[in-house]
Amino acid sequence: MFFQSWSGLGRTLLVGAIAYAALVLLLRISGKRTLTKLNAFDLVVTVALGSTLATILLSKDVALAEGVVALALLIALQYSIAWLSVRSPRFQGLIKAEPTLLVRHGRFLDDALRRQRVTREEVLAAVRGTGAADVSGIAAVVLETDGSISVIQQAGSGGADSALSTVDRFGPEPP
Repeated sequence: MFFQSWSGLGRTLLVGAIAYAALVLLLRISGKRTLTKLNAFDLVVTVALGSTLATILLSKDVALAEGVVALALLIALQYSIAWLSVRSPRFQGLIKAEPTLLVRHGRFLDDALRRQRVTREEVLAAVRGTGAADVSGIAAVVLETDGSISVIQQAGSGGADSALSTVDRFGPEPP
């Protein structure tokens, strides 16, 4: 089944171009937050958008208008969840994971590494990526909510505006 009909190819080209344009327009309208680095919720929305676009393109049973409404619904739901999470810390706690401290004042936190399924080698690679040669001089390594690893080379004052203020278990250097 390499070829069924010219009309099928034409439908795919026409519907694909229109659905793609509609998706781009909807994403632009919904704002930058829709296209952020992925946390678990954003990943689900992104996969659902891709799946919906593929269904619109390839299924003759799904009308273009229905597909565009499905795309708009997914984006509206994502926008609503993001809107609520910005306004409600409790709701945000349900949607997003907290950042996890993996290294504190140069010391690996083995329990956190195990819980998050991160190896020391992955942490060392992130440390090397910052140009540091030794973990002992690192103030903190944090597994962020999007799965990326941040390396903080020097601890600041630890005040409310500290980059580590939202990371649990970061405090003064232990004795």
